[in-house]
Amino acid sequence: MDISRLDPGKIEAAKRVRLLLLDCDGVLTDGRLYFNESGETLKVFHARDGQGIVDWHKAGFRSGIISGRSSKIVDLRGGQLGVEFIFQGRKEKVSAFQEIVAAAGVDPMETAFVGDDTPDAEVMPFVGFAVAVADAHDAVKRAAHFITERKGGRGAVREVVDLLLFCKQS
Repeated sequence: MDISRLDPGKIEAAKRVRLLLLDCDGVLTDGRLYFNESGETLKVFHARDGQGIVDWHKAGFRSGIISGRSSKIVDLRGGQLGVEFIFQGRKEKVSAFQEIVAAAGVDPMETAFVGDDTPDAEVMPFVGFAVAVADAHDAVKRAAHFITERKGGRGAVREVVDLLLFCKQS
C-alpha cells in the first residue's frame, strides 16, 4: 500500500486509531436513495467495504455508524458486520460522536471518522484521523486528514481499513 500521501504525523495518528466511525449515506453507500412503492428506502452496500469492516474487527478493533437518516437496513447490515455502535436519525453528529466515544471508553484521538457531506465535517475536528471519501463535498475534504481514492459506496471504507491496518504494521 502506498502511504506516501501521508506525512509522518498522519501516519502516527492512523496508528493510534482503535475505533472507526462511519457515516452511512455517501460513505457505506454511494449516496443515492432508492424508494420502493411503499416509500421504504433501499440502500446498496459494497461487499468489499463489508469485508474491510470484518477485517477491522478481526484485528481487534471496534466500529460504529453515525447516520442522519434512520433505516432498518442500516441496523441489518451493521449487525451482519458486527458494528457495535449504530446511531441513526442523528442530524447533529458531534453529540452522537461524543456519546459513542464515552460508551467505547476511548480517547477521541483514538478514533477515525469517515464522511462525505457537511454534517460530517463538523465531527472531523474532534477525531484523531478524519477521512473524506473521494466524492465528498469540498468542505469535508478541507476538514479531512486523508481523502480516499475510491468514492463512497465503491470501496472507500475498505481503502480506509486497509490504510489503518497497514499503518499499524509499519
